[in-house]
Amino acid sequence: MSSIVNANGELITLEAGDYTAVVTTVGAGLHSLAFRGQDLVLPYPADELPPAFAGKTLMPWPNRVNGGAYSFGGQRYELPVNEAATGSALHGLALWSEWRVEQRSQAEATLAHLLHGEPGYPFPLALSATYALDAATGLRIELSALNCGPAPVPYGCGSHPYLTVGGGDISTCELSFRAGKVLLTDDKLQPTDLVDTKGTDFDFSDARRIASQSLDHAFTNLPEGEWDVILRNPALQLAAVLQSTGDQAPWLQLYSGELRGRKGLAVEPMTCPPDAFNSGQDLVVLEPGQSHTLAFTIHALEG
Repeated sequence: MSSIVNANGELITLEAGDYTAVVTTVGAGLHSLAFRGQDLVLPYPADELPPAFAGKTLMPWPNRVNGGAYSFGGQRYELPVNEAATGSALHGLALWSEWRVEQRSQAEATLAHLLHGEPGYPFPLALSATYALDAATGLRIELSALNCGPAPVPYGCGSHPYLTVGGGDISTCELSFRAGKVLLTDDKLQPTDLVDTKGTDFDFSDARRIASQSLDHAFTNLPEGEWDVILRNPALQLAAVLQSTGDQAPWLQLYSGELRGRKGLAVEPMTCPPDAFNSGQDLVVLEPGQSHTLAFTIHALEG
């Protein structure tokens, strides 16, 4: 008699102080994060596929590869197109795979996955994702890749959490972050122009309500050193904060979550912009035996 398989694999609960997080073994995903019972990351039904890539780990590229095709090392490769509306290969190859639990404790879990490669990406990578909760500093996520093959590898990385503050409509929340440039796109969400944010609707350097504004854009020229995105609910006097550094995550994708009823804001730290496999902009090239790590944190801020 066969047992029922959960679409998200095993769900691992982490606890530290006032924080609780749940991690999934399928896609090394972040299912939820809460502080004193208030959601900071928008959850979804635990036995259903994550909507709109909720919480997924994006390896070996974040965002889109235009047409699913790119060239590297003098050869052309074709990836499976998994977003018909834009004709793109979206969010990498590891997000629907089962990851192995390498280590776990009450407050920390490390998952691993060996990406053997495929015709469109014939490059083996040893991937790992560590989620660590701390009572004082919240959740730290480290996403790493090791080139375990004989040749250089094109690589990018990101994550897809939906920040929320209690699960309400983000239109009533205040958003603040600093980014000097925003990447505009066409109707297929392919990059067109990189423009200044100052004086535009994309300038959130001073906190303001999101209101009805729609976002699905990549930002760069982030502050040197540490940067943060703050989503604050004035009614709850509480904010969800995602932090990283410009050297590890020089790009940031924000999506206003229309596919999730605008109850969460996707805040996606990225090592490279959309279509980096073609543009080469900020593309990481891993030499044999070389590794790369992207780290970021999510925590609550009261007041």
